[in-house]
Amino acid sequence: MSATAQDPNIGRVEIPDVLDLRHTYDSATDKINGVILTKKTPVPIAVAMGICFLLAGLLFMTIGRLLTMGIGIWGNNQPVAWAFDIINFVWWIGIGHAGTLISAILFLFRQEWRTSINRFAEAMTIFAVMCAGLFPLLHTGRPWLAYWLFPYPNVMQMYPQFRSPLMWDVFAVSTYFTVSALFWYTGLIPDLASLRDRAKNKLTKIIAGVAAMGWRGSARHWQRYDIIYLLLAGISTPLVISVHSIVALDFAVSQLPGWHTTIFPPYFVAGAVFSGFAMVLTLAIPVRALFGFKDFITQKHLDAISKVMLATGLIVVYGYAMEAFIALVYSANPHEEFLMKNRMFGPYAWSYWMLILCNAVIPQLLWFKRIRLHTGIVWVISIFINIGMWLERFVILVTTLHRDFVPSSWGMYKPTIFDFSMFIGTIGFFGLLMCLFIRFVPMIAGFELRELLHKKKSHHH
Repeated sequence: MSATAQDPNIGRVEIPDVLDLRHTYDSATDKINGVILTKKTPVPIAVAMGICFLLAGLLFMTIGRLLTMGIGIWGNNQPVAWAFDIINFVWWIGIGHAGTLISAILFLFRQEWRTSINRFAEAMTIFAVMCAGLFPLLHTGRPWLAYWLFPYPNVMQMYPQFRSPLMWDVFAVSTYFTVSALFWYTGLIPDLASLRDRAKNKLTKIIAGVAAMGWRGSARHWQRYDIIYLLLAGISTPLVISVHSIVALDFAVSQLPGWHTTIFPPYFVAGAVFSGFAMVLTLAIPVRALFGFKDFITQKHLDAISKVMLATGLIVVYGYAMEAFIALVYSANPHEEFLMKNRMFGPYAWSYWMLILCNAVIPQLLWFKRIRLHTGIVWVISIFINIGMWLERFVILVTTLHRDFVPSSWGMYKPTIFDFSMFIGTIGFFGLLMCLFIRFVPMIAGFELRELLHKKKSHHH
């Protein structure tokens, strides 16, 4: 029986059916740790891991060829000097935003529905940023000289050009990755201790024990944990805004029509949260079904995430509308007007209308509660949003660059097989890391779940 049916006043609580109250503290912990402590890897996870391993192999083969042959194996050309590599960089960075938002911002606002999905989303953030970092690093053509990007003391007294957007990216993304990794690991410590105490295998005990850093669950440990976690949440929160704003400024500080606009930072941040939450659903729904976590990741979670996607999706639609309005009506700039007409009716018009379908039309189905609570439909919508957000980056980059001010320099961009193998390979690499995480690390924050369970049961009684 749900909590709502038993207590008419429970509606005042933020999320009434955020988890199943039939669980005891031990049964919830055992169910979460059981995924890791079982000796046999579930067949679907093993199959997914095998496929992702092959795709990750494709990535490293492509990187090997890239390092020996140069970035000419990609389809980049003049005038489209930024192509799949920067498209994929921005897409992956965007996917990482949901983790920080769920973990940090919802934690500070004390939103209880974050509890079952925050660990999963944090891991997704770290792995997405790892995939994102590969693209600009390899795009430089000489990744072995990447240390030049850092202001280290050197005899030549050569320092990075801090007015370059590439430098802003280096510091924004590296800070984001470091803080996200610290935040994720700090949250893991109590659950690693729980895993250590329940493990029967000696090796698992040792590894989990070392990783738990001597956690014993004393009052002093919990007091220090709460302070550190709150501090990291506070530090992480502005990063959600800053990182994708800086990625947006890579474009906005240029003089090209279509890029030189002040709307880009908030528009990019909304798009990042939009795609990030879509990826959370794309991954969490199959995992929820596979491991029987429907009593932890409930319909209420799907409903809440769908509402966030709908809200951020409307901001993105507003961004599209403003782009068109400014270019065609407000700017009185013939170059801006031409760019927008070229996007809508030029050789890449298919990508513009596909992104409008995926990002503006299909998500409007989420206005209906019946749709939001239908797992299959929500999962399909999340996939469409991920495709649409990738197409958005394609439209912003390719349609802006391929026809600029001078018609004599116009050109068409065609991705090569290596562009596709690199992108598909990073998806495989990301999937492999997620499979390893699901198999060997508690994917749900068990101690937070127990705390929430205690709160719900106290309220219930």
